Formats: sequence, structure tokens, C-alpha cells
Amino acid sequence: MRLCPAAKCGRDTITAMNETIPAGTINLAEAELGAHALWATDDFFAPRERMLARAEPVSRPGVFDDNGQWMDGWESRRRRGGGHDACIVKLALPGVVQHVDLDTRFFTGNYPPHASIEATNDPQPLSDTASWQPLLAKSALQGNGHNVFAVENDQPWQFLRLNIYPDGGIARFRVWGRVRPDWLRVSPDEVIDLFALHHGGVGLCANDEHYGSIRNLNRPGCGVNMGDGWETRRRREPGNDWAVLELGHPGTIEEVEVDTAHFRGNFPDRVSLQAALLDEKRRHGGLAASPAFVASLAFASEKWTTLLPEQKMRADAQHRFRAELAKLGPVSHVRLNLYPDGGVSRLRLYGRIAR
Repeated sequence: MRLCPAAKCGRDTITAMNETIPAGTINLAEAELGAHALWATDDFFAPRERMLARAEPVSRPGVFDDNGQWMDGWESRRRRGGGHDACIVKLALPGVVQHVDLDTRFFTGNYPPHASIEATNDPQPLSDTASWQPLLAKSALQGNGHNVFAVENDQPWQFLRLNIYPDGGIARFRVWGRVRPDWLRVSPDEVIDLFALHHGGVGLCANDEHYGSIRNLNRPGCGVNMGDGWETRRRREPGNDWAVLELGHPGTIEEVEVDTAHFRGNFPDRVSLQAALLDEKRRHGGLAASPAFVASLAFASEKWTTLLPEQKMRADAQHRFRAELAKLGPVSHVRLNLYPDGGVSRLRLYGRIAR
């Protein structure tokens, strides 16, 4: 029974599942993580909730519902009385927004030509008195594709308002950023998953993500299938596959769980972990998502200290390690090694935060 709570680097290449996704971020606006579309001026042709779906948008030509062509996203009716349409979204977790992707795939003659985004932490975001701060100025959009914009704002936000001018459809609203937990509420004596998504843990890079992304490794709960994990291609050359991960907060790791759920003919033969403690300037100096920083970590991680020596894996199983762990003290980053390749569903790194 299962119990659940593109720079070159040596012979390998750092990869990402989607080139529009900035390294070291998560989609704060994903419905499966808890994001909600609270309100919209209009969603006559397609409900606002669809644009927060985790899955990529799809096209269904010739499929019609009561209001017209079925569209995978949020789509308002043609506005005739002036003004513009808007939608208020509660993010899954409070976080610092670094990039937004206003994805208009399959919206060709019905996408909005411009959009803007505002943010608030007002507990009553639907109130007329809520104070909204600009995150993205009114910007031009292209149809049937990704529209990615960088955001320069270091404050964590809970609610966003997406404005489209004057009307139209957005397939996916993706808000790439970093979770910003309140660490003053976490006791140094409390054992938590330091790598958990809701604690701010992120996957930074991997040498290969052919079948599944490292962003799946710290998602809540169990993986739902093989696609909901990190899986590399079949390795035909010497060496092993690897991923570099960042903890939400530096801490001392006391127990590790490696879950190979759903990986039966393609689980790794062995895994190991290496770890390091980077100084605060490097962790919080604004470099975490830069290609140069990620590439430097990929190189440096090869020589990090061993946290967990090579351990045999089993198919579709949870593996827990405690006595096998080296006593390294506080660490901020971990390298997960797969020998020689394969798939891992979830990685949990339990420990106590360092003050």
C-alpha cells in the first residue's frame, strides 16, 4: 500500500520541458496547485477556470457548445459598449512573480491585442476599495502563441487581475515565480520537507528531461502516472543523469524519500545525492534564474559532498533513507543522480531549517 503526504555542461546539456519556462520557477497560477479564478467581467464563450489548467491547451475544430466554438481557455464575448474585460485570480501560493505567459494558442481571430496585469494582497480583492499595483503595463499580444513578459517586482503577491483590451480569449495564464513562505512561523525544531513546492523548493536544471520535468519532483501528493515525474531518455553513453535542486530554505536534511511510483521498467538502477550550502548572496542575489548561474551550479555540483551514497532502487516503490545519510549540517542545494538513467516520481527531503 502506498502512503503519500540550455547551456552545455560537459558532455550533457541542461534542458527544460518548455523553453518559455524560466529556470527555478513554478506556475503560481496553476489550478491543480490551488489557484482559483475568482471573478471575470464576462466568460460567455469559455469559462475563466480553463486558462489555469495544468495541461497544455488543445484545439477541437468543429466542436461546438451552446454558445459557439469550444475553446480551451477563457474567452469573453465581443464587447460593444466600450471598456475592457478582466479576470481576478487567486494564486495557489503567495509568491514573487518573475515572468508571465499570456498564452493565446489556437486563438487567432479572437485574441486580445493588448493586456495588462495588476496585483494586490488585499484580503477582499473583489471589493471596490481594494488597492491594485501594476505588475505589467499594457502590452501588445500576438495570437496563437506564447507571450512571455518579465516582471520586475520583489514583493510576494496573492491576487492578480488580468486585463484584456478590449475583449477576446487567453488559452493559458501562467505566472512563473517563486513561493515566498513566512519562515518566522516555522520552528527550528519542526521537521518539514525542505524541498516541498509549498516551502519554496524548486528544480533548477537537469541534463535531460525528455519524458518528464524536474518540476514534478516536489509537487504535492503522489504522482498520478509516469508523466507526473522526472524521466530521462535511455542513456546510450557513459556517465549518469542528474538534476540540481534548490531547497526552499537552508536546513539540515535528516531523512530522504525517493519515490519511483509508476516507474516499473524504467526506474533507475541506483540513485545518490550530493549537497552544498551556498552563501546568502548567491542564493538571494537575483541570479537564481539566470542561465549563467544555472550553468555554474551544474558544473560545481559534480564536486559537492555526498549526502546519500548510491542506493539500489525498486520498481514502483517508496524508498526511505535515514541512517545512510551523511551528517553534513545545513545545506541549500542538492544534486540528485540517477544511475544510469530512468524515472523518479517524487523526492522528499525532510529536515529542520537553519536560522
